[in-house]
Amino acid sequence: MQSYIIKKNDAGQRLDKYLTKAVKGLPTSLMYKYIRTKKIKVNRGRTQANYILQEGDEILLFIRDEFFESPEKDKSAIFRIHPKLEIVYEDEHILLLNKRPGVLVHEDTAAAENTLIMHVQAYLAQKGEYDPAKERSFAPALCNRIDRNTGGIVIAAKTAEGLREMNERIRNDELEKCYLCVVHGRMPKRADTMRGWLRKDSSNNTVDVSDTPKAGYKEIITKYRVLREQGELSLLEVELVTGRTHQIRAHLAHIGHPLLGDGKYGVNREDRARGYKFQALYAYSLRFRFHDDGGALGYLNGKKFRLDPAKIWFLKDFGYQEGDCI
Repeated sequence: MQSYIIKKNDAGQRLDKYLTKAVKGLPTSLMYKYIRTKKIKVNRGRTQANYILQEGDEILLFIRDEFFESPEKDKSAIFRIHPKLEIVYEDEHILLLNKRPGVLVHEDTAAAENTLIMHVQAYLAQKGEYDPAKERSFAPALCNRIDRNTGGIVIAAKTAEGLREMNERIRNDELEKCYLCVVHGRMPKRADTMRGWLRKDSSNNTVDVSDTPKAGYKEIITKYRVLREQGELSLLEVELVTGRTHQIRAHLAHIGHPLLGDGKYGVNREDRARGYKFQALYAYSLRFRFHDDGGALGYLNGKKFRLDPAKIWFLKDFGYQEGDCI
């Protein structure tokens, strides 16, 4: 028998969701059976799978030891890493980070440790704000993702409460994100709101854009305004009204203005020869426009964060310097 005391980061979630993360060796079907047969109890009494855990609750598990992870399976890697983060903002619940192009946000088979999330966890662990040995179901996590070869502001949650609320705010479309990008050619209008329809091809990790509705396509709305022009290149500020996969890259390429350095939706042999190995796209601005001021993150409502032009690698080609306004 083992017992778990629910701490702040574990509270507020369903019992079955907690057990899935805390007892990884326990098959899901057995977990529900053990709850029904009272081999898993909360506060020494019968419980339900959908019970919402409260701070201080005690979970008793009358199950075989083989279902529990061995003590050797820890996250010692986060204490070996020398965290490298560009912190834009930090408070009790969240971090805003400037992710550089080329940085992977989550691990894959080639880069298990050198990822943004591992550096976040290492940073918090080494400053004493995260102890993986004491957390059973929570680990600091990213709330939004940016493609490996795109740069920009990424939100990381330091607490479970912050993670749940930020994810809910994102689902409710309560964040306003603006991007800077460089495209080939001069735009037909100085500013426009473009509409189209997009279909994702997961097998090839690409998307297709149509000017008219089609079966399997979802509507996309992309706003842009031209900031500066230089030769046959245009610097744009882009706001996503809808946030689909590769929306900016594919939508602009569809109208004949692919991003500088984008090999997926454009032809970038000449761009690479000029030194542009990443697509010129940066999520440079983030504003929280919540529907209310409640919740743990209500204090962020109305706040806006922008990166300094000096942090965005392609702006120097358009004459921007440190401290310039965009």
